[in-house]
Amino acid sequence: MDVALIYAAAQRSGMLTPVTVGAVTVHCSFRAPDESVLDGFALSRAHQIDYPAAWLSLSAGDVVQIRGDNYQVLEVRAMGDGSEMRASLTLA
Repeated sequence: MDVALIYAAAQRSGMLTPVTVGAVTVHCSFRAPDESVLDGFALSRAHQIDYPAAWLSLSAGDVVQIRGDNYQVLEVRAMGDGSEMRASLTLA
């Protein structure tokens, strides 16, 4: 299954957060410390975003804006077959 289709459905359902990189805004799964995610099904302990690899290309040192705050990308890892990415973030 195309992971981008799953993210597109989640976006339409309002489950994703807008993330801006330069002039581009995409919707990602955003996790903040001790924040309830996935409509209360999980609790996050670190700043992270998950997103389809086809939607966004990030690398360590990039700056993203989420909910008006700037975050610096610490690390980017491919998940599963590489069609989904996870970026670890720190407040910039």
